[in-house]
Amino acid sequence: MSDSHARIEPPAATLDAARRWLTPVREALGPEFLSAYLTGSVLTQGFDPAHSRVNILVIARALEGAVLDRVAAAIPETRKAPHFDPLFLTRDQMLASLDVFPIEWLDLSERHLRLEGEDVFGGVEVPRTYLRLQCEHELRGKHIRLRQEYLASAGRAERLAEVLTRLSSGFHTLFRTLLRLRGDEAPAQTEALIERVADAYGLDARALLGAHLLRRAGAKKPAADTVRETYRAFLREIDRLIAAIDGLRTS
Repeated sequence: MSDSHARIEPPAATLDAARRWLTPVREALGPEFLSAYLTGSVLTQGFDPAHSRVNILVIARALEGAVLDRVAAAIPETRKAPHFDPLFLTRDQMLASLDVFPIEWLDLSERHLRLEGEDVFGGVEVPRTYLRLQCEHELRGKHIRLRQEYLASAGRAERLAEVLTRLSSGFHTLFRTLLRLRGDEAPAQTEALIERVADAYGLDARALLGAHLLRRAGAKKPAADTVRETYRAFLREIDRLIAAIDGLRTS
């Protein structure tokens, strides 16, 4: 698809900074440059460049030795926000990996903003054969990690808040994919997305929202007992979500 609607337009200052970052990179790539896109959390509500990096996907015809050296020398050093986290791929690598990373490519194909170049997503179809299985795999892995972190924290609320804040955004791509598995549209706003998933899979929306709200709280973290209960409630709802997906059958 050439245009992405399941996203929120970034501020003009962020777009201008991304284009300035891209200029020397594009020049270094020369004729190998195909296109560049903004992706990820910069296209969601509440993105804060002071705390999150801007993801840029750069697609090239080839990325071989001399080209890599030129690009490495050209990548700008940003001393103040926004900071950029680029991903460089060739078009052949992109097309060959659609079936290996279906969650990631489905999300990228439906939520991106082209900065410059060709529309490499036009006509691209992401295979959905193993999409449910990959969602379950990713969720089980994240659930295990969250539980291990809880045990390792020895109940220290500060550590739990840091872990949940750091890991919670990694669930949002999975949430969007789980809605797509049902044929539903994924909202661009994070809170609406989480509430839609809770409704679709019979979960406690308040508990599922807890991690996101803790992340938004920034330095103003709630009391220690509240942090621990938020963590446990989120862990419980992810466990329930995994059970729901395990019983899901796709055509």
